[in-house]
Amino acid sequence: MVRKQGGRRSQTISKNKRGRYIQARPAPSDITDVAFDATLRAAAVFQSRRGDLKKERLVAFAIRSDDYQKKVRVKKTANLILFLVDGSWSMAVAERMSATKGAILSLLTDAYQRRDRVGLVVFQKDRATLVLAPTNSVLLAQRALASIPVGGKTPLAAGLQMAYEVIKREKTLHPDVQPLLIVLTDGAGNVPLGAGPVQTEIDALATLFAAENIHSVVINMEHKAFDQGLAKNLADHMGAVCYSLDDLRSDTLYQTVQKEMNAPTSITSRGAAL
Repeated sequence: MVRKQGGRRSQTISKNKRGRYIQARPAPSDITDVAFDATLRAAAVFQSRRGDLKKERLVAFAIRSDDYQKKVRVKKTANLILFLVDGSWSMAVAERMSATKGAILSLLTDAYQRRDRVGLVVFQKDRATLVLAPTNSVLLAQRALASIPVGGKTPLAAGLQMAYEVIKREKTLHPDVQPLLIVLTDGAGNVPLGAGPVQTEIDALATLFAAENIHSVVINMEHKAFDQGLAKNLADHMGAVCYSLDDLRSDTLYQTVQKEMNAPTSITSRGAAL
């Protein structure tokens, strides 16, 4: 389903009788939410062949169960934009954090009075921290973003695990939410969750997002001269798009997020440079 715009303007197929009727689809024998106009049109072409049925039922217009058409409805839903940010010293932390804060505040301002929710997970040292639980409050975001922990090693696996748990929890609380995960990292992790190899854990956790068809974006923060392809590998396992930003600023990150919110969900990775 293509997301046309952000916030309450995002549309998704409704699974119940709520929402705007946009078209019909064949639904033989299904009498729930029948599209009467489409059903009549489907049956009209067979009326000349149903003379016996009309006499049997004493009707002028005969409808059979295989003529039934069901309404396809769409309704406006919320977006969940979750940032997963590497807070280790492996990259330009100050620049990355400044851009992330600016993008989050811009998104919150843009989503004001709608149902959009924005959250932030930072991973550094030996753990991942939910710095900003999903919220649409600009005030709460400003307080949470005032001091973000940075420095130390890179527990990418812990960050992926926490991001997955946050999204799953939000989807349980808000079944119609449209999640978008933005991962800012160079793809290098050096702190395992268990006793296994770190890269094996990262790859396994990344595939969870692809399996759930969670719309994800990886922004490769490694400089081109030192890029080992780890961010691209992460994006491939996540079924995510992968961008390379040479000059990360809050406005370019904000534009990237807006672009992906308006893009159809896809599990095909592509590379791009902004």
